[in-house]
Amino acid sequence: MTPVEALERVLHCLDRAHTGGFKTKAFARALDVVRAMPEAELVERAENGSLTRVDGIGDATAAIVTDALRGEMPPYLEKLERTTQITLSPEAAPYRAALRGDVHLHSTWSDGGASTRRMAETARALGHEYIVLTDHSARLTIAHGLDRGRLLAQLDELAGLNRELSPFRVLTGMEVDILEDGSLDLDDDLLAALDFVVASVHSKLRMEAKAMTRRMVAAASSPHVDALGHCTGRLIGKRPQSSFDADAVFAACAANCTAVEINSRPERLDPPRELLDLALTHDCYLTIASDAHATGQLEWQPHGCERAVERGVPIEAIVNTWSAEALLDWAGS
Repeated sequence: MTPVEALERVLHCLDRAHTGGFKTKAFARALDVVRAMPEAELVERAENGSLTRVDGIGDATAAIVTDALRGEMPPYLEKLERTTQITLSPEAAPYRAALRGDVHLHSTWSDGGASTRRMAETARALGHEYIVLTDHSARLTIAHGLDRGRLLAQLDELAGLNRELSPFRVLTGMEVDILEDGSLDLDDDLLAALDFVVASVHSKLRMEAKAMTRRMVAAASSPHVDALGHCTGRLIGKRPQSSFDADAVFAACAANCTAVEINSRPERLDPPRELLDLALTHDCYLTIASDAHATGQLEWQPHGCERAVERGVPIEAIVNTWSAEALLDWAGS
């Protein structure tokens, strides 16, 4: 592998292990530096030992670059590949094997760490037939959400990417904010044009339960919404779940064929067990989604699969076990 590919793989493994902070940022910075450096200079510096004199390249990065240039597997990367693997129980394996796509993930268009192409190519390598790109809507400014103009530009990019990656498909979508009154943070014409829409609450998470219930029921009842994302908004150990009448919300999801997302992020695992059980009593459709913001996080779906098998979720109720055509037919109806 090339030095760039080796560093990309290091970042993939760190993201898979949910390693954040200085280490990940340092490798990301080093990757940018190595990408920008002319190949001849990179080779010369590796040979004369001057890589660490370049701002942004430390000892660990220099060793990875040098090993890659020699055609050798960097020991640090070999260790990461071995120690960051995500385990999957035999009981959950059929759920992961049944998944044909991932319907909630982000790219550098909003707050993701990898391009759409890299997310798509990684998903394809994991065995998926499709992904739905669901970058954030404009209201979530902290996540560099997409306004109308940027979404239209993204749709143009995806059309070209799909021609190149066929038969793999990048379906169009958005994780659209549910506003305080239950309306959605995107114009109806654009919502109607997207293949798959995930609606999520990102603000005023502690609002009073009755108001939150009305807000979520309105969104779940929208003809444009296909899945309700991370419904409680919790971050395990950091932020409690929102208060709302889950019976009413899941009844609205069932009545309007809006899937309830099983969010696979380790810090979310949303909905909690008791609410997932409740969603099943309403015969809700479900998704098992990574909510990935980097390539390594696309490997997080096994977390959702473990939760699904634990609570007895029927595989056929998980909409991203369906083909792209079946998913589009369902979402379009």
